[in-house]
Amino acid sequence: MAVDTPVRRPPRKVSERPGLLHRVSGWSMRHAGIALVLWVIALAAITTASTVIGASYDNGGSLPGTDSQRVGDLLTEHQPRGETGSVQLVLRADGGLAAEKSRIASMLAVVGDLPHVASVADPFTAPGSLSQDGRTAYSTVSLDVAAADMPGADVRTIIQRTQDIGGPGLQVEAGGDLARSASESAGGASEGAGLLAALVILVLLFGSLLAATLPLLTAVFAVGSTLGLLVLASHFFSVPSYTAPVMILVGLGVGIDYALLIFSRYRHELLKDGVDRLTASTRALDTAGRSVMFAGCTVVIALLGLLALGLGSLQGIALGVTLTVLVTMLAAVSLLPALLTLFGKRIERSIRKHAAKQRRTPGDGWRKLAAGVQRGPWVPLLLGTVALVALALPALDMRLGFADASTDDPAKTSRKAYDLLAEGFGAGFNGPLVVVSEGDQAAADALGKALAADPGIAAVTPPQLTPDGKIATLLAFPTSGPQDAATSKLVEHLRETTLPALESQTRATYLIGGSTAASDDFASAVSKRLPIFVLVVVGLSALLLMAVFRSVLIPLNAAVLNLLSIGASLGVITLVFQQGWFGVQPGPIEAFVPVMIFAIVFGLSMDYEVFLVSRIHEEWRRTKDSRAAVREGLAATGSVITAAAAIMIVVFAAFLLSPDRMLQQFGLGLATAVLLDALLIRCVIVPAVLRLFGDRAWWLPRGLDRVLPKIALEKD
Repeated sequence: MAVDTPVRRPPRKVSERPGLLHRVSGWSMRHAGIALVLWVIALAAITTASTVIGASYDNGGSLPGTDSQRVGDLLTEHQPRGETGSVQLVLRADGGLAAEKSRIASMLAVVGDLPHVASVADPFTAPGSLSQDGRTAYSTVSLDVAAADMPGADVRTIIQRTQDIGGPGLQVEAGGDLARSASESAGGASEGAGLLAALVILVLLFGSLLAATLPLLTAVFAVGSTLGLLVLASHFFSVPSYTAPVMILVGLGVGIDYALLIFSRYRHELLKDGVDRLTASTRALDTAGRSVMFAGCTVVIALLGLLALGLGSLQGIALGVTLTVLVTMLAAVSLLPALLTLFGKRIERSIRKHAAKQRRTPGDGWRKLAAGVQRGPWVPLLLGTVALVALALPALDMRLGFADASTDDPAKTSRKAYDLLAEGFGAGFNGPLVVVSEGDQAAADALGKALAADPGIAAVTPPQLTPDGKIATLLAFPTSGPQDAATSKLVEHLRETTLPALESQTRATYLIGGSTAASDDFASAVSKRLPIFVLVVVGLSALLLMAVFRSVLIPLNAAVLNLLSIGASLGVITLVFQQGWFGVQPGPIEAFVPVMIFAIVFGLSMDYEVFLVSRIHEEWRRTKDSRAAVREGLAATGSVITAAAAIMIVVFAAFLLSPDRMLQQFGLGLATAVLLDALLIRCVIVPAVLRLFGDRAWWLPRGLDRVLPKIALEKD
């Protein structure tokens, strides 16, 4: 397809001193073809390099200073060996497994010959593998590779071959993390659904398929490049594997959002009389482009605030998503201007044709909405605030943890294996506490007796000494399940009462680890450090807004409303995923989801805050009429904000189609926050608040005015 001849920019006056944004975007417009080719080469090179080198993700995570982390470090230190993966086969026969012994032996022999299988335990001879009633047993399939290196296809082969041998009289299910991940469907459907819905919205907004494609193309280039960079970065930093889908989720939403804000301002300028494409592009980048850069910086600040939490896994995600936002910002001010220059003539024709078909003056509906809110601002302000607070209340009872097979779909083999083990061996069998004793044999024996005497513990394994004889390990099986609150209370009781009393008698050191203990430690670490995190993110963002808008009330209002929208989104997540609304399997909220949602949403909400308030600020500086400024600002940005929000909502909500519970929680939380922020807060509550503030909204003490740096989002 032929492209338009790039519009040549007139020589710049010597007296002008363009900033970095203007230099980058100006070069892209003057050398549009070269800029596009460079992006294509960069994407191809990064993708090729990442494919050849491969990823080195680390899902271990770290919780410095916690008991569960110390347990893991001790076991690694005193049991030095390469850790390989395993799959657990759970067997069930209502008539007793003894009658199926030959059939089971044949099945285990078949499994032993499959790829990457090192050994298969005999459930009839392995200690503790057969339930007391003889109807349930499990066999551990040990692999010759680490879990991260085990091909999913080979795991599915193990599951299929064992279930083919099972049948009437013998139920065979596969459990463990590898079985859970292998039975999940392949990704890509959620991203594709989100992009398709975003394209439909953009076509309706711009009336042109070509115009609608540009924001999508910008986002795809940014996300594709960042995904390759993330794979390469995993060799130098500790990056968990689930960073990639979170990065795609955020990158698609933010990438389309940033490109849309700039493109919408370009369209607005282009429809003015006497404005050519070059002037429209320059003005769009000088206004909306600056707003995008500022909003992107607030997202980066919020994400980097996660570093203050000092949690290894969160730091890896924060760095990955920060990289996504930075590349997206670069694409919005370099790739998009090049595309606007190359396809500008056809885009201009479609924009003008679409505008001519519209019967109403653009922004009439939003102007009427603002006027209605201004006539009685207290009613929408109070109703909106009450709604946000009501949605946020369930978050007060949020329980953090890590999903296990108990939250899987009941039809999945991993969930069936979990239920069979719980029925045959007890509710706590799926989540034993790993208790470590640093002391002599007598101290380990005393620990076993103390644990066995606790009413919350169903069984305790004998102490097992490490090869060097320096520590002993016991498994304590609670009477309650891993996700039950009673198990968390048991861990707390043991740590605060039972073990300290025992330590004073034996002079040994006792530590509790395991999945439940790790969840509790993570939640405790986040709770302790959360105030610092919130203070850093909110404080820096408020200072930036204060410097931009030269106002005290604007940043305070933004901070309060952002916190309300985040609280409401967390409340919705709690209702759906913890309390089981809409038929969702109830369980804890993934331990790092709330802080990640806080960081991402707080940054994203600044997009609409800056885009709306900057236009209101433009009008107020021009007219000094606060009421008219709010009406015209909302009229100019209302349709863009709602369209951008609709795109982000469908992109985020599409991740509800993912089989991964963590991504479902992220998708619902982000979609809810954007919905509330864009429609209720920015289009109703903010106009009401600014009506009540009046001209005082732009007040700044002289002392602060002299100290704060001046950051201009629009040219004087």
